[in-house]
Amino acid sequence: MNANPNPRRRWFWPLAALALVILALAAWLLLRPADEAPAAGAGATSGNGANGAPAEGEQPRPALTVTVTKPQRESLPIRLQANGNIAAWQEASVGAEVNGLRLSTVNVNVGDAVRKGQVLAEFVRETTQADTLQARASLMQAEASYQNAKADADRARAIENTGALSKSQVAQYLTQEKVSLAQWEAAKAALGATEVRLGNTRVLAPDDGVISARGATVGAVVAAGQELFRLVRQGRLEWRGEVTPSEVDRIKIGQAVAVTAATGREVQGKVRAIAPSADPQTRNILVFVDLPRHGELKANTFAHGAFDLGQSDALTVSSQSVVVRDGSNYVFAIDEQNRASQLKVRTGRRVGERVEILDGLKEGASVAVQGAGFLNEGDLVKVVQ
Repeated sequence: MNANPNPRRRWFWPLAALALVILALAAWLLLRPADEAPAAGAGATSGNGANGAPAEGEQPRPALTVTVTKPQRESLPIRLQANGNIAAWQEASVGAEVNGLRLSTVNVNVGDAVRKGQVLAEFVRETTQADTLQARASLMQAEASYQNAKADADRARAIENTGALSKSQVAQYLTQEKVSLAQWEAAKAALGATEVRLGNTRVLAPDDGVISARGATVGAVVAAGQELFRLVRQGRLEWRGEVTPSEVDRIKIGQAVAVTAATGREVQGKVRAIAPSADPQTRNILVFVDLPRHGELKANTFAHGAFDLGQSDALTVSSQSVVVRDGSNYVFAIDEQNRASQLKVRTGRRVGERVEILDGLKEGASVAVQGAGFLNEGDLVKVVQ
């Protein structure tokens, strides 16, 4: 048996251990986080000072990239703003003209458009038809009586001077003729009344329009004069704007008005009339504006109006340039060094994407547009087209 071990086996385990240590050190150097780099080395290569400010001789970096423009002179419309309600131009009350009859049919409902003379509802006609037949029979009877009395009166007049009849008998025949004639005329009037009553069993629309209210119910027995329907005549609506006495002198008949309904729909109307007196409670004066027919306009709803009073010259900027902070309006002017200066301005009219600047901005200044909402006083910006 050999007493000396193999030389290769004696050096194997130390070399293997050394290889594992080298591999572990290499893996740690490759996978260590970047923030574990020596602080001294970072400080030596950085170009910033202790507070992060640019080092001496280094150019400052812009805080934001913005676009700029100059204020423009434009002609903007002058408008007088007012509030009010949309109402029917005229409403017609359609009621029952017969008494004690039962409604048999109702042909329309709220919102239906109707034509003049259209049948809206009908009452039961049997009773009225029977009255009409009876009145016609009475008329025929009265006519026969009159013809008989007239024939007697004619014979009496023919023999009046012969002495065959006394004067009292002649007068009696003549009087009977007049009575029969009066009874005949009364029968004609009675028949006409029953025919009118029969016609009133059909409720007709008094004008073209739209049904705005309905009180008619099938089977109901109504009294004469009771309202069955309410009709917006000709489907016309109007806006009744409220203006102060100091503003009413600026409004003229025929003036254009942009009316915005509660749905947001804007329509163009014209001033039709101005109330001669103010409301005793609000002290405002009503202005009546005719509106075009439109499905989104509803009576008794709120609407906002703007009276067109002409146009005037104005200094305007883009609406993106106006920044609202702490309840005030600001714009940022960019100087030649690309520094932002916050300017407090007073705004006026707004038309589309343009805002009128009344005070606080010079006409030739460069104003930030895109990115203006993120700027602060003194910020350095980069201007792009």
